[in-house]
Amino acid sequence: MKLPPAVMVHGLDQARAALAPGLPVTLLSGPGAGIYAGVGWWRALVDAATHGAAPPPDILDCGDATGRALEAVRAGQRFLVLRTEPVLFEDVAGRAARGGGAVFAEAPAALDLAGRGALRRLEAWLRGEEEGQGLCPCTPLGP
Repeated sequence: MKLPPAVMVHGLDQARAALAPGLPVTLLSGPGAGIYAGVGWWRALVDAATHGAAPPPDILDCGDATGRALEAVRAGQRFLVLRTEPVLFEDVAGRAARGGGAVFAEAPAALDLAGRGALRRLEAWLRGEEEGQGLCPCTPLGP
């Protein structure tokens, strides 16, 4: 599975900035955002950023919280990051796959929009012009 380049966003303004160039993008939450902010916040952020248009792929990072990952799958979140023991990972991955989603053991390489100078680098990142960048090599583990 290949997803567009990932951009880590921490709020609505950053999500809108990631979408502004009009280039393919995968929105990625901050590390563990599924734990401290939850799937409801993430879904609302993605919906608000897209103004009702078709949303881009998005990944919610649930850290090591299997319960939060299961909650996210039940809420319709398609792509997740989950760092947990293999048996729990496989269970969540199987449930996500039945809904057309995938679970990743690690977050993809991403441009973190909270980083200094990230907005200046955004278009080059999305075009794959930065070293080590291109399509997100997101390979889900599990079924």
